[in-house]
Amino acid sequence: MTATLSRAAWPEVPAAGALVLVPVGSTEQHGPHLPFTTDTVIARAVADRVAARLPGPVLVAPAISFGNSGEHADFPGTISIGHEALRLVIVETVRSLTLWARRVVFVNGHGGNVRTLDDAVAMLRSEGHHVAWTPCVFPGGDAHAGRSETSVMLHLVPDEVRLSAAAAGDTRPLAALMPQLVKGGVRSVAPNGVLGDPAGADAGEGRALLDELVGDTARRVVAFTPDRRGRLT
Repeated sequence: MTATLSRAAWPEVPAAGALVLVPVGSTEQHGPHLPFTTDTVIARAVADRVAARLPGPVLVAPAISFGNSGEHADFPGTISIGHEALRLVIVETVRSLTLWARRVVFVNGHGGNVRTLDDAVAMLRSEGHHVAWTPCVFPGGDAHAGRSETSVMLHLVPDEVRLSAAAAGDTRPLAALMPQLVKGGVRSVAPNGVLGDPAGADAGEGRALLDELVGDTARRVVAFTPDRRGRLT
């Protein structure tokens, strides 16, 4: 059985033994051409597609749509709840879910949530909960609102992509940008909010990127071999 928890009635939920996938995203700027919900849309799409590939019972929980996005705070519209609040949400979500679920896996769509997930999931595992997390990362993709994310969003929600407004931002590797990002946020290196270049983005490319990510994520979830931080390897 695979189900979306937000659309289920309680008698349809197994009393014990289910795997629950929890998408985690953000509400933050993604340049002038992508919606604030980009990370959440991608995390939810990965979770839904992974659930469809796994033996049941598997449930997909409603997405956690506010993340740790302080580096985007200079852009109007961004909503960040920060590290501590997100950590508490993750911890209490698992404590609640594991009253009836067998395992919980967070499917994370936003890089700013990584430290929080590492911290929260490691603590939860020390409490004895069967919980882990896995990232939505496109190999070779640029850091933020570039070609990879734009291609995937063109595949998933083409009506929400303002392709005519797309423009390159700072195209240097993330490692080179990180010191300034930590100090001054995204706007200090890319006034338009883009870390990369969306030029050439294509829905077909987005479909291929998503399929590859879903296959890899499904493999990780089935194997369920978390490292010491709770990341699936």
